[in-house]
Amino acid sequence: MITRAIRAATITLTLAFAVFYPMLISIKVFLPLMVGFMGYLLILGIERNRYYFILVSLLYLLNLEVNLSLPLFLTVITVLVFYTAIYPSFDIIKECPVCVSLISVIFIDLLYFIMLIGHDFIFNETSIVVDQLLIYSLLVDLFLVFLL
Repeated sequence: MITRAIRAATITLTLAFAVFYPMLISIKVFLPLMVGFMGYLLILGIERNRYYFILVSLLYLLNLEVNLSLPLFLTVITVLVFYTAIYPSFDIIKECPVCVSLISVIFIDLLYFIMLIGHDFIFNETSIVVDQLLIYSLLVDLFLVFLL
């Protein structure tokens, strides 16, 4: 009985986080984006057939793009490009799961920022300003990997 209540509370809190945290980011700009962490959570969901991970990460990433007026589906496309092109080469270091997760988050973040800058260049827009907040966001992403 208690475990059902704990599980229901956990599901409710994580879904509320995926829905409301991107809204807070649009209000308070110093909050980290967590693109790499949620992208890695999407990869874990795909690899381990955890549909809840996939749902939460997709909901968060799409909600983040809508709330920050970023290009729609760019984060999802970035994670899938990383998963199909770069992630299979990590078989060499599969014995160190922390190393794989850290490198994955770094690559997802960097690949997303490169694709976002490329999008801005092609369409002559300014979606995001590259400054210290992006480095802060990357550091928080790396810290969150250790909580997995």
